[in-house]
Amino acid sequence: MGNLHEECGVFGVFAPDRTAVAPMTYHGLYALQHRGQESCGIVVGDDGLFSFYKDLGLVSEVFTHPVLGGLPEGNMAVGHVRYGTTGGNGRENCQPMVVNHIKGRMALAHNGNLVNSAELRKALELQGSIFHSSSDTEVISYVITKERLTAPSIEQAVNQAMFLIKGAYSMVVMSPSKLLAVRDENGFRPLCYGQREDGTYIVASETCALEAVNARFIRDLDPGEIVVFSKDGVESIRDHCGKAPKKTCIFEYIYFARSDSVLDGVSVHEARVRAGERLALRHPADADVVIGVPDSGLDAALGYARASGIPYGVGFIKNRYIARTFIAPGQSTREDMVRIKLNPVSSVVRGKRVVVVDDSIVRGTTSGRFVSLLREAGAAQVHMRISAPPFLNPCYYGTDIDSRDNLIACHHTVEEICSIIGADSLGYLPAEDLPWLLGGQACEGFCDACFTNRYPTMIPQNSAKSRFEYKISEGRGEENA
Repeated sequence: MGNLHEECGVFGVFAPDRTAVAPMTYHGLYALQHRGQESCGIVVGDDGLFSFYKDLGLVSEVFTHPVLGGLPEGNMAVGHVRYGTTGGNGRENCQPMVVNHIKGRMALAHNGNLVNSAELRKALELQGSIFHSSSDTEVISYVITKERLTAPSIEQAVNQAMFLIKGAYSMVVMSPSKLLAVRDENGFRPLCYGQREDGTYIVASETCALEAVNARFIRDLDPGEIVVFSKDGVESIRDHCGKAPKKTCIFEYIYFARSDSVLDGVSVHEARVRAGERLALRHPADADVVIGVPDSGLDAALGYARASGIPYGVGFIKNRYIARTFIAPGQSTREDMVRIKLNPVSSVVRGKRVVVVDDSIVRGTTSGRFVSLLREAGAAQVHMRISAPPFLNPCYYGTDIDSRDNLIACHHTVEEICSIIGADSLGYLPAEDLPWLLGGQACEGFCDACFTNRYPTMIPQNSAKSRFEYKISEGRGEENA
């Protein structure tokens, strides 16, 4: 677990009658909390009137009982959890974005990252647009709003906007009377919908959020598809479908998604187990026990144990009561946080040759701490196995890797990394084995650019997270980037 972050999780509700949609959205966001822990928000639509609340913090911290109770009933809602890969973590970047324009209101929640946001933002600013945030989600909202001025409906405005915005976007858009689910032409990020027994439709980033509100999964959105929920039923707009190759982020299966979710028909749990099985084949080890790093390393560790015949053990206990905002007393470092969040089970590893399976190594600091903790607990040997290939390239589609500078694999060989983290051996999943995660050697349809440098879209000129940020210096506003 190398301090990687995914941008967001989105959730939407369309109910046939006025009901308590805010608590329903709360439970959906709670199930998606792993996708973003910086901020969250809920917008309720009640016969054209929008009421919303959003703030920094976890879902349970922001939506206290009085706050949640203060949101009215309605027949629609949009929710969002965020970790920002574009823009800072200030309140102005909290989502959903709410826009009031001459054709009505709109609320938008977005998961992903545009590759042409800088160009679009500059063009909009030259036309007089004033931006209040540094998130590319606001760019999307402006593009849709501009198209809505001439489009006959919100869905046609979104349809036209999709010809202009490029990159990764899975979105939920709410107008006064309709809820839209939108997935980009490559399908980089997951998006699905389902229905409750009372007829309420639910849109969510992952199936685990459907289950959290007792909704039956109907299907995933196809890449390029717009699904419209209204009083007239459900409509699919497919003008952008088939225009680009499907490129779902492979790291959704390795790390981002919750283990009990199913993305585009593939079980995340089974994908991780297969990764562990391939690891055991590619990088066997003479060991006594296999353990995983919680949470996403556990399934891969189970696969490694099954394929190798080495017993599986619970080697780390995770403290699940520490929020992202927790500040350790004294010196706050990554090493301190690892010790606070994870503790080795000494009775499992003492005197043993241990295989420890994790999902990634980014900087190497955290992995080195894992190895150190296991040795302090008495492990005789520590063999690190990673259920992904080495990170060698930035991601432009919603993962917080915007530079090669901090990627340890860009500057050191596998042998050097093994020495740096203090392990007895180190093995990565080869990039050519990634198709096995999705079920077979011939499987395609995923993006692995962060490992292989095979980007399916244009590469942005400036991909820094802070590219739209401003700082105050001597009374002036100056661009950071």
